[in-house]
Amino acid sequence: MSKCEQCIIRQFNSLKALTKDELVRISGCKTSHTIKRGTIIFEEGENINGVYCVKDGICKLSKLSENGKDQIVKLVFKGDLLGQRSLIGEETSNLQAVALNDMEVCFIPKSEIIGDLQRNANFSMDVLRQMAHDLKDADNTIVNMAQKSVKKRLADTLVYLYDNFGIDEEYYLRAVLSREDYANIVGTATESAIRILSQFKKDGLIETSGKHILIKDLKGLKNVH
Repeated sequence: MSKCEQCIIRQFNSLKALTKDELVRISGCKTSHTIKRGTIIFEEGENINGVYCVKDGICKLSKLSENGKDQIVKLVFKGDLLGQRSLIGEETSNLQAVALNDMEVCFIPKSEIIGDLQRNANFSMDVLRQMAHDLKDADNTIVNMAQKSVKKRLADTLVYLYDNFGIDEEYYLRAVLSREDYANIVGTATESAIRILSQFKKDGLIETSGKHILIKDLKGLKNVH
């Protein structure tokens, strides 16, 4: 089991603001988990009672709408923390988290992390800064849903996946999403997402192999309207 004070992942999230002594203490009480693709990490309305530090893999945060459709709110990947909003708000989770591929996560109990939020001002500020960034992203998403075409939103999603998750050794996007996932991110029917991806392929912007997508023309995707 890796030690928090030696883990490079913490440099990518708010844990970097903790002191070495705090990290050593957290390392002694955290638990490490391997989460298989498709596994629910936590449900909407669940008491999480801690935070997850994502060491590897990708998960989706989604909310169930009144018509029973999942709306993907955010994709969380290596280096991110999961559950800090529920922790600070002292409320049940507003979203469901599901692993999109095999993940490695560490779970830090609420009893430990709350004390650090109260004692370490740098840590508290970093967590608040990240929450403010998430809120800004949420604002932008609302505007994009209202003002951008579905085609543009899907193109932007592919660019986002390329920029944030990278590509594998065969140049396909490392983040492997189903057509339904793409539809749930951009807020459209699965059939529409399939049709638009087919058009992108016809236009020479992407290539596909099953669920895998290879971006052939990144500039072209950025110019989609």
